[in-house]
Amino acid sequence: MKCRREDMLLYAVTDRAWTGRQSLLEQVECALKGGATCVQLREKTLDEAAFLAEAVEMKKLCAQYGVPFIVNDNVELAIRCGADGVHVGQSDMEAGHVRELVGEQMIVGVSARTVEEALAAQAAGADYLGVGAMFSTSTKLDAHVLSYQTLKDICAAVRIPVTAIGGINRENLMSLAGSGVDGVALVSAIFAAEDIEAACRRLKSLSKAMVAG
Repeated sequence: MKCRREDMLLYAVTDRAWTGRQSLLEQVECALKGGATCVQLREKTLDEAAFLAEAVEMKKLCAQYGVPFIVNDNVELAIRCGADGVHVGQSDMEAGHVRELVGEQMIVGVSARTVEEALAAQAAGADYLGVGAMFSTSTKLDAHVLSYQTLKDICAAVRIPVTAIGGINRENLMSLAGSGVDGVALVSAIFAAEDIEAACRRLKSLSKAMVAG
């Protein structure tokens, strides 16, 4: 599976902070039913065995919906679970090395905050970029907010798809219109919602309007 621009439209990034009433897998299925176009499993606390078991199940679920399944940071685990892709930050494994390890068929996503980082990631074989944080976010307290102009410059500089991330919700999503971005990656706007499926339907509609704008 290779990365398409439309896969970036509503990119769901997991966070088990809001599990309880539902398991993470149940929450992800609600997001998929609501129209999530990509799912990234982000785990910071699980041990390797539990992380792998969860990843295998989530990969199966995403395959049922025909949606790419991406693992955050852990390249080896992404390979072992048969993920469609892996996403790395600037402080993680270098994108070119990731590409060497995963081969040509796996999607490689890279976080970028500058045009220089974006171009370097593209040259190293990245299939898409995650750009942000666009707004202040409780998910990543050390994230620095980027300007709209920086997002626009990055989108204009690269040929690969770009998804905006960081503090994006239904109130501020439309402010990214006209930037050239292909979609939004969301955490709390999806997984903290009372009704995840309904929230995704609304957010996908907004994202389509934002991309068209």
